[in-house]
Amino acid sequence: MIYSTATVPVNPEGDVPLTRAQVWKGLELKARDARLFLVTGLCTRCDVVEESATHFVREATIGGHDLREIVTLEPESKVTFFQASGPREGAIVNELFEDGEGALQLRFYCYIGLRGKEPNGREEQAEQAQFASENGYKAALLSTLKRTRELLAAEKL
Repeated sequence: MIYSTATVPVNPEGDVPLTRAQVWKGLELKARDARLFLVTGLCTRCDVVEESATHFVREATIGGHDLREIVTLEPESKVTFFQASGPREGAIVNELFEDGEGALQLRFYCYIGLRGKEPNGREEQAEQAQFASENGYKAALLSTLKRTRELLAAEKL
């Protein structure tokens, strides 16, 4: 199994400050259409195909892999992506919280496995290393906040 986590401050010095509500709108928009937030061409399809009061289901093609995710939203707090089909199984979470000083933080964490691969085998170890790298999920959190600021500035959030 792969466990990874990363946390970044939402409002580091020098960046346009974002409120919890603004970050939440960005996270919800990303959950509904990842194409708006990922590197051009990485996500070629992202469609909400079912919706209920407690969750929605999205089907996407990300990095050339088709996947289906059940997405739950805990307003202004947490987005959880349950991997229903695709190369991974498990859960990926994006969470907003205040640290001990009251500063808003954005945290990513996941607990996943690779379908059809040996647990803790070569493929899972490589994915674990990728998640922890400088281009891993910490970079994805920073990119999400940057894109949220861009959408806010363009009055599209």
